[in-house]
Amino acid sequence: MVGEIWLSVNEYSGGDIEMKVNVIGLGYIGLPTALMLASEGIKVVGTDIDQSIVNGLNGGSVGFEEDGLQELFEKAKRNNIVFTTQYEKSEVYIVAVPTPYVKSSKKVDATYVKNAVRSVLDVCDSGSIVVIESTISPGTIDKQIRPVVKKHGKEKDIHLVHAPERIIPGRMVYELENNNRTIGADEENVGQRIKKLYQTFCKGEITVTNIKTAEMTKVVENTYRDINIAFANELTKICRTDNLDVYEIIRIANMHPRVNILSPGPGVGGHCISVDPWFLVGDYPGLANIILAARKINDSMPEFVLERISEIMEDNGLSDVSRVGLYGLTYKENVDDVRESPTLQLLECMKRHLAGGIKVYDPFIHKNMVKNQYQDYTEFLNNIDMIVVMVGHRHLNQNLSLLKNKVILDTKNVCNGENVYKL
Repeated sequence: MVGEIWLSVNEYSGGDIEMKVNVIGLGYIGLPTALMLASEGIKVVGTDIDQSIVNGLNGGSVGFEEDGLQELFEKAKRNNIVFTTQYEKSEVYIVAVPTPYVKSSKKVDATYVKNAVRSVLDVCDSGSIVVIESTISPGTIDKQIRPVVKKHGKEKDIHLVHAPERIIPGRMVYELENNNRTIGADEENVGQRIKKLYQTFCKGEITVTNIKTAEMTKVVENTYRDINIAFANELTKICRTDNLDVYEIIRIANMHPRVNILSPGPGVGGHCISVDPWFLVGDYPGLANIILAARKINDSMPEFVLERISEIMEDNGLSDVSRVGLYGLTYKENVDDVRESPTLQLLECMKRHLAGGIKVYDPFIHKNMVKNQYQDYTEFLNNIDMIVVMVGHRHLNQNLSLLKNKVILDTKNVCNGENVYKL
């Protein structure tokens, strides 16, 4: 069965599914998935080991900002979704816990997934299905998850499935409903059961295949985007040496019907694009050469931004770095997600060079995370002469007039004017 690939299209036509689902991990992926299932009438228990997250959800707080999430939460609550720190006996367990990578080896750290599966095995019945939504490197289930099941679930016939998430902060609810999905399973009938479960809310095409193909497909999707961004960032550096407008060059090049260059930026953040390619680098050393080069290019961008700051300060007679402000702490626009944020990478780079004093502001981050972070935008602007746009939040676009007397380094290509510099 492992070598087969099953390709199938949607065939679910509605109707109730009598099934209890325990979603493990109530973060950016697990919570929206749990709420979506519950809102469609599935009996759902949401589990997280963090008591504060569970308390917040039981108190009515979803914990992070996301368009449409609060409305989905209210609908799910009407269907009696339960939030707890305990694992509960269910027919299906969906594991959506973090999967960081080990920076020294570039391999996936599956510790959280393995711990979650062990806890599932303590309570589940024989015949239960364990769905891994967490992004993992190809072969992780065979090499790391199956041994856990074999050791801790000896008397139980447990079915493993991989259904990698495909959503992005800022569009989670929409993409959960509309994006195509991939389900990897050992047996086609198990894959079809999980497909019908996801079809209760997913309008996209759902492909059923084997587990290792599903693992590889998700990592390849994010790696493709990382390489494309790296190409744009390398073009930026080339164009900078020859005083060319990289944005105009990309715009014209993209008029070709077979060219689609992405936008350059100050770095690549988030848990997916900045992390998943490292899984291939770590697992296939010596083979993932373009992937490794792309990762190095994108990881170099925060330092490139620092070099641009230095050049622009010198051009404008600015010498005090404490009069420079970074706008944006999150890794992308209009979300409160700071995972692998280029701004945090830039600040870490400054720390390594024993530099400090630069100011920071982000309208989506309501608690201080770093030194010299402001919560009031006017106060932030009053204390800087130069602003570096690291994230193009809609808040910035709505208040561009406030920047008219500032020197601006715009890494996101959202500002225009006399004192605006680009990457």
